[in-house]
Amino acid sequence: MSTAPVLSISGLAVAFRTGGELVTAISDISIDVAAGETVAIVGESGSGKSTTAAAVNRLLPENGVITAGSIRFDGRELTELGENAMVSLRGAGIGLVPQDPMSNLNPLMRVGAQIGEALEVHGRTSGAETAERVVELLEMVGISDAAHRARQYPHEFSGGMRQRVLIAMGLACRPKLLIADEPTSALDVTVQRRILDQLDELTGELGTAVFLITHDLALAAERADRIVVMFRGRIVEEGTSEEVLGNPRHEYTKQLIAAAPSLASRRDQRDRPERRDVTPFVEVRDLRKEFALRAPKPGEPQTFTAVDGVSFTIARGTTVSIVGESGSGKSTTANMVLGLEDATAGSILFDGIDLTGLRRRELFALRRRVQPVFQNPYASLDPRYTVAESIAEPLRVHRVGTSESRRARVRELLEQVALPAAMGERLPHELSGGQRQRVAIARALALEPELVVLDEAVSALDVLVQAQILELLGSLQARLGLSYLFISHDLAVVRMISDEVHVMQRGVIVESGTPERLFDDPQHPYTRELLAAIPGASLAS
Repeated sequence: MSTAPVLSISGLAVAFRTGGELVTAISDISIDVAAGETVAIVGESGSGKSTTAAAVNRLLPENGVITAGSIRFDGRELTELGENAMVSLRGAGIGLVPQDPMSNLNPLMRVGAQIGEALEVHGRTSGAETAERVVELLEMVGISDAAHRARQYPHEFSGGMRQRVLIAMGLACRPKLLIADEPTSALDVTVQRRILDQLDELTGELGTAVFLITHDLALAAERADRIVVMFRGRIVEEGTSEEVLGNPRHEYTKQLIAAAPSLASRRDQRDRPERRDVTPFVEVRDLRKEFALRAPKPGEPQTFTAVDGVSFTIARGTTVSIVGESGSGKSTTANMVLGLEDATAGSILFDGIDLTGLRRRELFALRRRVQPVFQNPYASLDPRYTVAESIAEPLRVHRVGTSESRRARVRELLEQVALPAAMGERLPHELSGGQRQRVAIARALALEPELVVLDEAVSALDVLVQAQILELLGSLQARLGLSYLFISHDLAVVRMISDEVHVMQRGVIVESGTPERLFDDPQHPYTRELLAAIPGASLAS
């Protein structure tokens, strides 16, 4: 590996113009990345890691400005380049794999056309040659039937496949540097591992330097040659994986390590109270869900079976988790329990009442007792509503109480989720991700439900915030006697919160048991694959 830095950042500072003032976001950042080397920047939201990456690519928001320092790429000083020169450099010399594949792909353009555009803009190919290269790139990132897939739109791809498309675009022009900004944070661990393995292989072949931005210390430890830890806009620690994990010096690094469930995957961190009532409160029996396929080809099935004969129970005051990768059927199962999807066959008994046979009015009344918390707290909150209005919305819809009693209930709920009463006047965009998820939990508790369905409710959060939300869920369950159906792709998180775990694959439960039993003695190959795919599992001791 060459030691000459492809990227050299020295004394970098970035500020944002806010209210007529310059507010410093990052300061005194110095990082070198050599050819073929992967350097990871780790930190929670607001630490400055993505701002650093945006500064390298000169893609800061309009109110962002580089106030000090140097960014040299391949011998050129980027802070002095004009915009036209930077446009030529982006994609060709510096590739980018952004975080959210859906919002970073044009939904109105075919996938192949978007990759082809990246090639033709930089003069790498044209015409028929572009089409051939697009197919090669899709095959390179592991997408089968690439010629057909190139003609499809982003919504026809899974999240993992869309991320592969972004990797293909990022590597299309064989850049010397690839900036990967949280490239797999929203993906299942098995898909994440496959994509990162592929990225390692591809960048190794091309000798590409990788600048990896992540909040996952375990993933960084497993994938990076060096780790840089950022906190409140500054670098607080850096070194090899062994140095950072084995001998962390800064208190913040120690907190990250302690909070990361993936690094603690062999330790059960939940102090579970004794459960005396094991009578099933929720009974799911032989649940099945089929979806009609749009314009199937001759000879192909007319339907797709997403859930196939699933059965499980939930006792009062317990947490039952369903784990599996995208497409396993876990979220479809949750949506049927919530009454958001109709079952094709089977039954869902809630306190003895079969949800599958209820009329709309009866189902509406029952929803007071069953409430959801979804993955994306920003998308599930109306951006025009204040926090107080969002929390009070279920009370208004179900005509519970007076305006005055609803205001009092909102204050009580904010206190329950450890948010100050003043937070009620804010809008969602004024809150952090962790605060928004606390608001979503408060809203779910407004009607005093008995069952809360949490669908990937912590998967998009930083590890420190994630640990806080998991602790909050545990304390609320103990105080209020709540039952949880917890949907997740992350076995490490599931171990911390669950009483019982069901592993789903291709619509079927393939293994069930306590988290201790599944972790210590997994029987099914898919369960073993999920455990092996946990970032940092091989590093945990």
